[in-house]
Amino acid sequence: MINKPFLKWVGGKRQLLADIAPLVPDQFTRYIEPFVGGGAVFFHLSEQLNDKKTPSLINDINPELVNCYQMVKAQTDELIELLKTHQHDKDYYLEIRNLDRQEGGLAKLTPLQRASRFLYLNRTGFNGMYRVNSKGLNNVPFGRYTNPSLVNEEVLRAAARALRFTEIQNKTFEACLEQAEEGDLIYLDPPYVPLNHTSYFTSYMTDGFGMADQNRLAELVREVDNRGVKFIASNACMPIVKQMYSGFRQIEVKAKRTINANGKKRQPVSELLITNM
Repeated sequence: MINKPFLKWVGGKRQLLADIAPLVPDQFTRYIEPFVGGGAVFFHLSEQLNDKKTPSLINDINPELVNCYQMVKAQTDELIELLKTHQHDKDYYLEIRNLDRQEGGLAKLTPLQRASRFLYLNRTGFNGMYRVNSKGLNNVPFGRYTNPSLVNEEVLRAAARALRFTEIQNKTFEACLEQAEEGDLIYLDPPYVPLNHTSYFTSYMTDGFGMADQNRLAELVREVDNRGVKFIASNACMPIVKQMYSGFRQIEVKAKRTINANGKKRQPVSELLITNM
């Protein structure tokens, strides 16, 4: 069975797995993902990684997401039992969401409680979004679900098994890429360069991810390439992105955007895969 993400995630790569998988080489020393998000590519490769006992490193700048991965790996049973205590109700949702507004904030919760909250909000919040305001407070509205699945034991246990040989970090993408060595394989899925001025999803973290970050990432990709590191990257199919990654193999693919509230408006758009293989 191919493992799958336990989170809904804006910008997730399930639709592009058929395009990304053929680019993955048979041999590499370690797998690294600096922007893991929902982890669609990692979980797709996890059976291969575990069968070969290939070490992996997943990273994200979002501390709540990283804590969730850590608890899924280390305290699966306890997390499942805690998830079963949640309710699907708007008032209850707002109560759980607004824990970050109370005195002491999320710091007063245990790592297990934080992971349970994160998963609950992911399953019941609007479109599975993770979004914070300028103060770092979650402001995702209640989702329009009739009977959402609050806990999927099979998927969570499979995810825990997939994470057995995985190091989980909460660092900047720069600090993560510094660890890459010759023979490693990196998959890079940063926040995309915006298609227009309204499509930039900068509220994932309070600092956002702007063009300076995009340019810095492109510079670091050239550095890891010079160190003998293999990489695959995805981004928006735009002239500026093609220019930033000029000299590397570029493949245009199609995917549907899924952040729009109206499913009928989720039209296929071009995205770009970039690799040095």
